[in-house]
Amino acid sequence: MRTSKQTGLEAESRLASLASSAPQHYEVCILAGGQSSRMGTDKSRLRLGRRTVVGHISATANAIGLQPRIIRADLVPRCGPLGGVHTALSTSRAETILFLSCDMPFLSAKLLKRLIGRLGRRKKALFVQENGRMGFPFLLRRSTLDVVEQQLAARQFSLRKLARALHAQTFSLPRGQVHELFNINTPGDWKVARERWGSGTR
Repeated sequence: MRTSKQTGLEAESRLASLASSAPQHYEVCILAGGQSSRMGTDKSRLRLGRRTVVGHISATANAIGLQPRIIRADLVPRCGPLGGVHTALSTSRAETILFLSCDMPFLSAKLLKRLIGRLGRRKKALFVQENGRMGFPFLLRRSTLDVVEQQLAARQFSLRKLARALHAQTFSLPRGQVHELFNINTPGDWKVARERWGSGTR
């Protein structure tokens, strides 16, 4: 009979194997094409310590063996994050794309690995769900491009509606990891982020 420790080690081994093969099958795209209107400046270029916010997110992607691609200009502009999703899917050769937002610097490599490992083989999409909302980070198969284009044509730009159209798998974070979803939208958020970073709270 296997112990819980053995089961945990096996799971970590599967994740490590998946991460090492991920560059052949997965791509990370960081969406940074928003207007940052509430912040008043490009929030992805704000600095936390030695790196910009997007630099921290890129480093987290690198930690799981993936070289991130930053999407700053959308093929179809002014469509919110769906424009960036469409751009990434249209220009990717990867089977599956992990989408990250440029304003979430507290995401961990452990969480990204866990999301990749949770996407079912027969599922086309997985979205993180928190307090009834579905959003970043999320995974889409490249084959979902046609549905994304249909949503754009219908001017249905929300990620929640995209998830519904794709019958997406959902993932809820354990309570101890919810803080990783903190995103920077306003000067007030930026103040909180700097305080958290300075205190070592990740």
